[in-house]
Amino acid sequence: MSPLLSIYLALSHCTLPFWKLSHRKRLKKGKETPERLPEKYGQYSMTRPEGEVFWFHALSVGESLALVPLIEKALSERPTASVVLSTSTATSQQALQNARLTDRCHHVLLPIDTPKATRRFLNHWRPNLAAFAELDFWPRLMVETNRAGIPMVLINSRMPEQNFERRKKLGKMMQDILCLFQRLLLQDKASMDRFVALGAKRERIEVLGALKTFARPLPADDNLLPALKDEIGDRPVWLAAATMAEEHKSVIEAHEFVLSSHPDALLIIAPRHIADGEDAEVQARSIGLWAERRSAGQLPGSGCQVYVADTIGEMGLWYRIAPVSFIGHSLPPESIYMEGKNPFEAAALGSAILHGPAVSYFQESYEALNDAGGARLVRSSEELGGAVCMLQSPSGRHSMTEGAKRVIASGEHVLNRTWQVLSDASNFE
Repeated sequence: MSPLLSIYLALSHCTLPFWKLSHRKRLKKGKETPERLPEKYGQYSMTRPEGEVFWFHALSVGESLALVPLIEKALSERPTASVVLSTSTATSQQALQNARLTDRCHHVLLPIDTPKATRRFLNHWRPNLAAFAELDFWPRLMVETNRAGIPMVLINSRMPEQNFERRKKLGKMMQDILCLFQRLLLQDKASMDRFVALGAKRERIEVLGALKTFARPLPADDNLLPALKDEIGDRPVWLAAATMAEEHKSVIEAHEFVLSSHPDALLIIAPRHIADGEDAEVQARSIGLWAERRSAGQLPGSGCQVYVADTIGEMGLWYRIAPVSFIGHSLPPESIYMEGKNPFEAAALGSAILHGPAVSYFQESYEALNDAGGARLVRSSEELGGAVCMLQSPSGRHSMTEGAKRVIASGEHVLNRTWQVLSDASNFE
């Protein structure tokens, strides 16, 4: 065991006061749900289900929703099994409720990385298998899971260059953690080379592609969707999804261009962080546009030009309403770093995809979509506004949405192979 990991594990015996202080601060800011907080200390209101238990872990909303098709497949293949899905953030709770998971799937918050909390978690749920998505590594939890004899598989993971440079600084500690996994299922070849450089065993690695390619269409409120459609009518609509505050100026400038050709057009902005909703509203109003906010209970009336969808778990609404979607976190001003966001939620609901050049986290996904004609790159607010105008007609969007469908269909093998590896790695049967 590396000296750094030994030091971390020793310190994890002493960090409880710091976790409690952090949680008190987060509770005051509304970033924690009080009734769910005991879960972070390994305390649960429900008993372990009978039979086999799969444990899946994902960091937050996007990562957990990407696992939904895999969870459904696992429960279909194992009709007597249950799933515990842990996430690190409280914001996942509402999104997973909206996803309408079966009652055989139980969402819990990940325990803090102390010996007592992690052991309580493992002793309570006694999982037969642990599947960790992407890169949310907590050393004490990983070590305790391995010591409990639970097979561990890393799924749907990638190692962008920026993460690689940070994790290289951990030295042999990273190698110690990666060697705990029986299998590592990665999204791309570049990630495989980086994982190997960090100490993972190459023979345990398999490059499959992204699970998000085969994303289940996001759900939408059956009552609210028709009400919103009636409110908007047949106005031209486009969506700016998962935007950062630094992109709002460009997005709103693009909408000014759209309004010059379509005076009744509506822009829906669904910011990546809902706290940025106020910024989007202020920027729109500062240039004389009529803006409303979803968090204030407002609907996009006939005069509304910019509607800020600053809520959690409602992206299924906006992708269904908007025939054209710009996927944000991809069109940064100069010197601002961005890395792109998942395009397949839009593709699964038939919304034509536009994106900026900064998509390093999803490079292969966007390349596949662009090669199939299922997405389009824009480099400025002018290009974005022009593309939105061109894609307002169904005929203008048809080839793009069909190309995206072909890419999604090709991703089914990722889901099937991931399940097969998990099934083989488990100690079931």
